[in-house]
Amino acid sequence: MSLPKTLAEDVARNLVMVAQLIDEDPERAYAYSRIALRLASRVAAVREAAGFAAYATQKYAEALAEFRAARRMTGNVDLWPVMADCERGLGRPERAMAMAGEPEVQKLDKAGQVEMRLVAAGARRDMGQIEAAIVTLQSPELASNSVQPWTARLRYAYADALLSAGREDEAREWFAKTIEADKDGATDASDRLAELDGVEFVDAMIEDEEIDLDLDLHADTDTDADRGADSDDDSDNVRDAGLDDDGEDDEVDDEDEDEDESDDKGGDDAKR
Repeated sequence: MSLPKTLAEDVARNLVMVAQLIDEDPERAYAYSRIALRLASRVAAVREAAGFAAYATQKYAEALAEFRAARRMTGNVDLWPVMADCERGLGRPERAMAMAGEPEVQKLDKAGQVEMRLVAAGARRDMGQIEAAIVTLQSPELASNSVQPWTARLRYAYADALLSAGREDEAREWFAKTIEADKDGATDASDRLAELDGVEFVDAMIEDEEIDLDLDLHADTDTDADRGADSDDDSDNVRDAGLDDDGEDDEVDDEDEDEDESDDKGGDDAKR
């Protein structure tokens, strides 16, 4: 469907924002997708983008509806795996499993078939069928030494399933293989492997903050000690200057005592 130029430009701007924000700020991406949807709900690309934005914010029912609409418009099966995953998100893993057995799966390209396998394995795990999930992931793509865009995710899912089944040694091996394929660090396989090996990581930022705090405490203690020393020095200076505890001059006190004695003598003479 073609749109007037001005409208097409507005829709395109919103779709660009969806693509830019969907990983970093899915809520904002979703907001932009709703604008595009209001402007051009009959455009398949808009329905698909709205579906992915809803999916990223875990609005699975809404995402599924948008994906279905996009598929009706195009007849394309590429969205089949993510539609099945929406069923999982809605708590219907049995429907996801049923979709994994539909003829549409055979029409998917290799990446789509691997994605469908990942969804099916996840559905098996949702139903508590961990061993079946492991078997589902065992495939030529998993065994291949060739690294493809999906390789790291497939190996990671397999390692995680093995670990859930208590097969720790095998899980360690597959987490290591995941790291080999995960050049972009898309998974946390290195952390999982380190955890299995008993390695603990210390947050350098927190450690630096603790050091700074210790230094500040020592600095405050030193300042208090200096103040105490200054106070002692002031006391010594007071004593050296001949001042009594009240801060008055001792010589002045002596003169006052002499005057008092003179006054007393004068009074005695007057009595006599």
